[in-house]
Amino acid sequence: MTHIKKMPVRPSAAEIEALAKFSPATIHEAQGRRGALSSRIKPVDYRMKLCGPAFTVRCAPRDNIMLQLAINYAHPGDIIVVSGGEYEEAGSFGDVLANACLAKGIGGLVTDSGVRDSLQLRELGFPVFSLSVCIKGTVKETLTSTNDSIVVGGELIHPGDIIVGDADGLVIVRREEALDVAALSQAREDAEAGYIAAYKAGKSVVEVSNLEAVLKAKGLTVEA
Repeated sequence: MTHIKKMPVRPSAAEIEALAKFSPATIHEAQGRRGALSSRIKPVDYRMKLCGPAFTVRCAPRDNIMLQLAINYAHPGDIIVVSGGEYEEAGSFGDVLANACLAKGIGGLVTDSGVRDSLQLRELGFPVFSLSVCIKGTVKETLTSTNDSIVVGGELIHPGDIIVGDADGLVIVRREEALDVAALSQAREDAEAGYIAAYKAGKSVVEVSNLEAVLKAKGLTVEA
């Protein structure tokens, strides 16, 4: 078994940049309501954002040796995405490893386990999205692998897929769909800008959303 694998296909800077301007919510809706990770995985600080290629790694529960190896082998801009068995009672990442990530230019961390040193992580500003915050320590025992397909937050994630996160949550975009999804996201934002302009011009929500026929078909009644 090969423990350390390279990312098989790395997205281009243009593909990452094309998606980085959009929120995960917009991307999720634009790509047909696909790709949203579990809402249980949230940023340590609401101001944290990330967008980059997923450097995937499997970790045994309450064990962070493979996470440390992922940090060692990841490239600048990579987002380390950890499948840790949805184990909340472990602080598998903290301020020391965050400093290691910052020194390498790593773009962020997503884990379905726990992290600790949350105050220091906020002060550092390194983007961390986790299932929990937990002070309990970890061991360094089990070798698994990097850059295999994993499931995190209920979503299948391939190495090199692009992951986008902000205060609302996380979404995954297949690398080969990145530019198409970016175009769909822009179209959605343009449409929403039109809705807002219509509201400001005095139109109602029912008018803007074209709900008249739908409501009539459902038999809506309004008290006089």
